[in-house]
Amino acid sequence: MYSVKKTPRIYEPVHCFKDIVDHFAGFGDKVAFRYYADPKTISDMTFAELAALVRREAAGFEKLGLAGKRIAIIGETSPVWVSTFLAATAGGGVAIPMDKELAIPEIEGLLASAEVDAIVYSKHFSHKFDHAMEEHPSLKYFIPMDPAADETENEKLIPLSKVLALGEENADYVLPEAGDLNRMTVMLFTSGTTGTSKCVMLAEKNMMTAINGASENVNFSKDDVLMSVLPIHHTYELTHGILTAMNFGATVCINDSLRHVVQNFKVFRPTGMTLVPLFVNTLYRKIMDEATKSGKIKKLRFGIKLSRFLRKIGIDVREKLFREVREVFGGRLTKIICGGAPLNPKMCDEFFEFGVHLCEGYGITECSPLISVNLFYKAKDYSVGPAIPGCKARIELNGKILPAGEIGEIVFTGDNVMLGYYHNEEATAEVFTEDGWFRTGDMGYMDKDGYIYITGRCKSVIVLENGKNVFPEEIEEYLANIEGVLESVAVGRKAENSEEVVLTAIVVPDLEKFPEGATDEQIYDILHARINEMNKKLASFKQIRALEIRREEFPKTTTRKIRRNLIH
Repeated sequence: MYSVKKTPRIYEPVHCFKDIVDHFAGFGDKVAFRYYADPKTISDMTFAELAALVRREAAGFEKLGLAGKRIAIIGETSPVWVSTFLAATAGGGVAIPMDKELAIPEIEGLLASAEVDAIVYSKHFSHKFDHAMEEHPSLKYFIPMDPAADETENEKLIPLSKVLALGEENADYVLPEAGDLNRMTVMLFTSGTTGTSKCVMLAEKNMMTAINGASENVNFSKDDVLMSVLPIHHTYELTHGILTAMNFGATVCINDSLRHVVQNFKVFRPTGMTLVPLFVNTLYRKIMDEATKSGKIKKLRFGIKLSRFLRKIGIDVREKLFREVREVFGGRLTKIICGGAPLNPKMCDEFFEFGVHLCEGYGITECSPLISVNLFYKAKDYSVGPAIPGCKARIELNGKILPAGEIGEIVFTGDNVMLGYYHNEEATAEVFTEDGWFRTGDMGYMDKDGYIYITGRCKSVIVLENGKNVFPEEIEEYLANIEGVLESVAVGRKAENSEEVVLTAIVVPDLEKFPEGATDEQIYDILHARINEMNKKLASFKQIRALEIRREEFPKTTTRKIRRNLIH
């Protein structure tokens, strides 16, 4: 992997949410957010305006008796979503980000289990909480962001415009000084890919450790412009895609729709992004497909070879050679942090050839979520980097701490590790070692320099009849490199008329790579032949023995992780 020159990390470390608001105010008239006020109008909000909005909203919450209470937030990414989160947390309360893709009954159930006092919601949810206003056991206030809700009469319904008006009246209000940094400040529902929802309790200290750790290790600066495309309720996007970026004074542009991502690259022209592998793979596929359709694929591949050769003798012409490719991203993109799921390692090198430095990070909601990130100035192939500053990782197997190079479970300790699962002491106990380290549930190893390498999930390990363990994520990396494979999942299936477990690939084909009207049988034959070629390069126990074709995409979480528990 290629690294770039280390630059000084110019940022203000934060130790509480009030610090973040004060810090934002210090950036003054610099643009904090660019966003679509309506489908055709782009608006700006400065850091000073954002800080003032947070303080006014927190003052309104206090006037309503919501200071220190639990406030849920649901809706699309917006400046108001962020201001509400900061008003709740910096105001001494608890913020509960909610997944907007969940069904209303499920949302109501989760809100009840967390004993939430109020919910702030976007226009998309107008009238969807009418039933909850009558029946919900804990919700006292329903606060729509939509100004049109002013006309609705209900003592529990207080539009955000009225909350802000109350804040104006509460002119003497100031954000409280941080108290106990170990207090619960954020509650996050996580189902991951296991299907079992738990409520993660994060302290103020947890979040600040993750933000400061990311600020130290990622290659962002005040001059960067980022584009937010991932769901904001997920701690990865909230903590790193937004709060960490803004901690540098960077501008965050909000993508209004997944359908408009490529269009918005040209509108916002970002210099950096935080993404999940699915987006990275999609962008790469678009580049290669466009080059193929335009008849420039051979020219592109030659350019890559030429660029590599010239860089070896100290000549870097990537910006000139790949100007047309870079225009797909708006022409200025130079850095991507990727996390949330396993990344095909070749993507780092491929994007670097286009002048985009791609580093993979690793985290889990229970760790706020950052555990490690591959260092932009000292990156290593296939690694997710060392633990962030102030935190430690180690590898364990059956209670034994393993030396460098040996595979076991990744366990972790540091100030970013959660308080526990809300009202679930049994589940909390299960994920901590006897000496208090957090069990990630991921398998991997560390090298002598402390860099972490992930090999797979503990729960997804496929145990073959010969006792060999196969990590499906590794097999899926090989499958991703086969032409015609759009998505894949490796599973263990019992062979027909046998109890033997065989390694099986379930593949969603990229239909554009096959003759028009190709049947499943024809697609099967083509992919089967290509997989057999792949098998020749693998150890016998890692070879795919069966293939299944699937026409529809795999079920995914809102952060685009495949939900393995739903694949049968």
